[in-house]
Amino acid sequence: MIEKYAISEIGLFGSVVRDDFSSATSDIDIIVDFSKPVGVEFIDLADYLEQKFKRKIDLVSKKGIKLKYYQAIESDIVYV
Repeated sequence: MIEKYAISEIGLFGSVVRDDFSSATSDIDIIVDFSKPVGVEFIDLADYLEQKFKRKIDLVSKKGIKLKYYQAIESDIVYV
């Protein structure tokens, strides 16, 4: 997966890394950074992750997120 989608960093944030995650209803928030420019691969990655985890994935690009939003989640991110 890392090579196929040119991922340089991937991390989890939001309820999945806190104690308020609901296995029945919560989505999984993922932030990703790429080692090269991507286009449709971003959508392909989101689809792949949703199929793998069988739940909604909120995928965020580290380079595409506004600074104020990144700063709000930065301390919660757990890189894997």
